[in-house]
Amino acid sequence: MACDQWQSQLDAYLDGELPAESMRTIDRHLRTCSACAADALARVQLKRAIKTAGMRFTPSPQFRNRIQKKAGGARSRWSFGWAVATALAVLMVASLVSTYLGNRTLRQQHLYSELADLHVSTLASANPVDVVSSDRHTVKPWFQGKIPFTFNLPELQNTDFTLLGGRVTYLGQVPGAHLIYQIRKHQISVFLFPEDLVALTAKSNAAKEHSFNVETWTQDGLRYVMFGDVAPEDIHNLTALLKASARS
Repeated sequence: MACDQWQSQLDAYLDGELPAESMRTIDRHLRTCSACAADALARVQLKRAIKTAGMRFTPSPQFRNRIQKKAGGARSRWSFGWAVATALAVLMVASLVSTYLGNRTLRQQHLYSELADLHVSTLASANPVDVVSSDRHTVKPWFQGKIPFTFNLPELQNTDFTLLGGRVTYLGQVPGAHLIYQIRKHQISVFLFPEDLVALTAKSNAAKEHSFNVETWTQDGLRYVMFGDVAPEDIHNLTALLKASARS
């Protein structure tokens, strides 16, 4: 159609988006073309209807305030919900940690109970040791090839302690050495295990329940655990001797 080029520009003309010269050219054409003029009028009426509808649904200031308050409340509820979720997550983590620590404590108490039982049963046995000797140079070599580690023994001359001997023992599936010392008429058990296979702490309710004094420490990759129904100072003195010998 001859007027297609004009009608394609009508919207831009009505919106005042054409250059001034083009605006004047289309204006002259509309004065002489009834078809394009009618089309332009229809477009003007459509634009006015759309604008009127837009004005009709423009929110009032009061409506805007209500929406903003509700949005603020939603943010508050979201913040509260997030705080609750965070608190629940913290409680869950705390519960898991508490369970883990509780289980670890139970495992350690179980290990201490096993060692206390080994101490009692060994001393009650007719043959408490497999290698009977007070000579550390005899006892230490006897363990070679029987356990997966080596250790040093202290020189006990000029002390109140006597080495009675030793035996191979097991804590679970972990092999270790069980040494027995005597002071006055009391026996002390000293257990040695690989540190990475036997995780214990210095606290032991199990030992106290058996009326034993207990001492434990790690040195040179080994876990030492000592049991005895002797005075705390005796445990302390033997511990010092063993620690010194491990360093030599």
